[in-house]
Amino acid sequence: MACEACDVSLQLSQILGPKMEEGGFLDLYREMELPLIFVLAEMEMNGIKIDLPLLAKLSREFEASLNRLIGEICELAGEEFNINSPKQLAEILFNKLKLPPIKKTKTGFSTDEEVLTKLAVTHPLPGKIIHFRGLSKLKSTYVDALSTLVNQETGRIHTSFNQTVTATGRLSSSDPNLQNIPIRTEEGKRIRDAFIPQKGWSILSADYAQIELRILAHISRDSILTAAFQRGEDVHRRTGAEIYGVSPDKVDEQMRREAKVINFGVIYGMSAFGLAKELGVDTKVAQAYIEEYFLKHGGVKS
Repeated sequence: MACEACDVSLQLSQILGPKMEEGGFLDLYREMELPLIFVLAEMEMNGIKIDLPLLAKLSREFEASLNRLIGEICELAGEEFNINSPKQLAEILFNKLKLPPIKKTKTGFSTDEEVLTKLAVTHPLPGKIIHFRGLSKLKSTYVDALSTLVNQETGRIHTSFNQTVTATGRLSSSDPNLQNIPIRTEEGKRIRDAFIPQKGWSILSADYAQIELRILAHISRDSILTAAFQRGEDVHRRTGAEIYGVSPDKVDEQMRREAKVINFGVIYGMSAFGLAKELGVDTKVAQAYIEEYFLKHGGVKS
């Protein structure tokens, strides 16, 4: 097996080597990608420390919250049913409660998150189902699963970092994926608290500040965007103020998060349909957001 891997690597190098040289990528490969392998290997071996007592506590709390939600959902439905069964849920929503079906699948009416989000405007039950599903996924995928992945000898999780998986050139993480730990909900933020440094150490978080938007301001020479960066403003907060018609200090975290989706969605060509789905709003509202953005940012539009 090892001999075969070496042979295939040699054959690939004879094909890809000239292609890298032709494309001008040899310096990137030799000076960045190859040295990075040793850094990533050390990161994987070191792993990350996990607060197991906190995960156990969260598991108990989430379980209690799920049981409470089940009671609330069944009370709203007027009967007990299997919340995890799309068929039974569809029966409650569309036949018993007479809510309007929005999307049909091969097996009946859809009860996916997009449908439930739209229905939540007219009835409290769909919103409770969304909360139940989200919390259930957090518990099974993260809180309970992470505990089983801790190495017994090191007390740490040893993920794998992948250099050549994403199209954007970013690293990805697998077995387990530590890059998708949720942050949008309070429960998700609490899961992140389970990743801890060893005693006497700290975890440092470092990130570019809105780097794509800074590049966009430079290239487009958009006066409003450029001035915002020159004044040291939070551009997502500023967009939130523009979109929602409030002063920047009145923009809350949810509004800022939605403004961030608009900022990046618009510059990467997201359609009104895609933006509507991402924000959970009507397509016409999303289209109005896009038009309003381009109206204010003429440099970006051109």
